[in-house]
Amino acid sequence: MRPLTEQDIRTSFINCSKGEAKRLPLPRDLAERPWDDLDFLGWRDPGAPERGYLVAEREGRPVGVALRVTTAQRGFLHRSLCSLCLTAHPRGGVSLMTARKAGAAGREGNSVGLYICTDLACSLYLRGRKVPESGTRFEESLTLEEQIARTTGNLFAFLDQLSR
Repeated sequence: MRPLTEQDIRTSFINCSKGEAKRLPLPRDLAERPWDDLDFLGWRDPGAPERGYLVAEREGRPVGVALRVTTAQRGFLHRSLCSLCLTAHPRGGVSLMTARKAGAAGREGNSVGLYICTDLACSLYLRGRKVPESGTRFEESLTLEEQIARTTGNLFAFLDQLSR
């Protein structure tokens, strides 16, 4: 992923108003992020832990989504396995995050949910730059490139649901 500027990020959000995007807290360490290893930029709001943000590059432009962390969780598999990168985590390492849909559907209260790494560091887990608390990831027969393609495919499917 190419490095994003504050302006790139703030103008990318598809599911919040321009005013909301202008006020949301950005990561303070943007310049230090390992951009070459990121498939998307993800961060949590330190002042409001129930909020998260995700910005992916799609067709040459950034697409951002404001997320809400849902505390209600069901089933062991859903709590422990990220549906984007398929990294297994111990309890609390995966959260159900919901995003308000874009446009009129979102204003009517419609949303889409996704079980994702609570720290939004899927890209780093895939590449072994970050290790889950359990200490390991599942060994897969897919190459790293294939795992990255699967992860971005899962992410783009989520983004497509938000636009419908």
